[in-house]
Amino acid sequence: MRPAIFPLLPDPGCLLLLLLVSWLFNPTRSEITSLDSGNIDDILNNADVALVNFYADWCRFSQMLHPIFEEASNVIKEEYPDKNQVVFARVDCDQHSDIAQRYRISKYPTLKLFRNGMMMKREYRGQRSVTAIADYIRQQKSDPVREVQDLEEINSLDRSRRNIIGYFEQKDSDNYRTFERVANILHDDCVFLSAFGAISKAERFSGDNIIYKPPGENAPDMVYLGSLTNFDLIYAWTQDKCVPLVREITFENGEELTEEGLPFLILFHMKDDLDSLEKFQQEVARQLISEKGTINFLHADCDKFRHPLLHIQKTPADCPVIAIDSFRHMYVFPDFSDLSVPGKLKQFVLDLHSGKLHREFHHGPDPTDVAPGQPIQDLASSPPESSFQKLAPSEHRYTLLREKDEL
Repeated sequence: MRPAIFPLLPDPGCLLLLLLVSWLFNPTRSEITSLDSGNIDDILNNADVALVNFYADWCRFSQMLHPIFEEASNVIKEEYPDKNQVVFARVDCDQHSDIAQRYRISKYPTLKLFRNGMMMKREYRGQRSVTAIADYIRQQKSDPVREVQDLEEINSLDRSRRNIIGYFEQKDSDNYRTFERVANILHDDCVFLSAFGAISKAERFSGDNIIYKPPGENAPDMVYLGSLTNFDLIYAWTQDKCVPLVREITFENGEELTEEGLPFLILFHMKDDLDSLEKFQQEVARQLISEKGTINFLHADCDKFRHPLLHIQKTPADCPVIAIDSFRHMYVFPDFSDLSVPGKLKQFVLDLHSGKLHREFHHGPDPTDVAPGQPIQDLASSPPESSFQKLAPSEHRYTLLREKDEL
């Protein structure tokens, strides 16, 4: 008997069963959107929330994250089927180094959150599991604004927090939608509340308005006076109120702050020394407001940050101390008592930008700063190494620093 030319095919009933079993055990996986320079702005700008995985194929941790990221996307897309509600996307940083540089990606994998195209300053640092990532997205999709049911609630606000309150005639209005969009972006920095209709009427004597209640029981309210439909204006005003000019650096946010890519001007002070902090804040606001965006203004607890102090040969007993950390070296402000000398603190920062601080550590004072007949000292040494160098953005650093002792 001649052998059959074609193998026998299963009957239709068996074929259907095989397909069903295959579908049950190999469910269709989500299509993670791959971003490149041609589509990234369009996709992110149209997404309410986007979680982007910046990865490198050669990185073992990137490889481990891929299936977890895909499965989390499957879970979330069941709950938020609208493609613009939540987007899971990825960027191959080897193939698209321009995008990695644009978003200051210095380690792989990095998960960044975007809202309407704007990257949030806090990246995802939670557990790399399907449940944790899905819960994180659900949290990001929760309403960032708490609706007030009685104006008496305003009197019992936590005045240690920064509170932004919007009073609107209608929830379904352009004014509120703009307010809600701002709250989506800044809700980690401020508490956002709203009141509508009859409840808010007493506060709407001149129409819809937004109020900022700063920390402190006796701190006066501030009123937003611009257009209530201009997102850029409201965002700039609210960010100025919600994000202090001088922020505290801790072991929890140290890496996050370094990833902003700006050197640090740090006041080291004892936790209960609020007078020094207030003076520092006042002088930063007075002398250095124009330098915002070129350097980060920070304060740190001397007890907790003993190790960085040792780098500059100081101890908590020497506090308050002001220093600059450039991520290469640390430079000490000569004397805290000089803080109030007009222009002194600003010149310290300008000397960093010009390279003078580094130059003088190697070669002594510049010739223009030396009195006639005084020899120029050659220090022949380097300034103290950066305390935060291991945290700073670097194309050669691909793993998270976990041990706070390494600060």
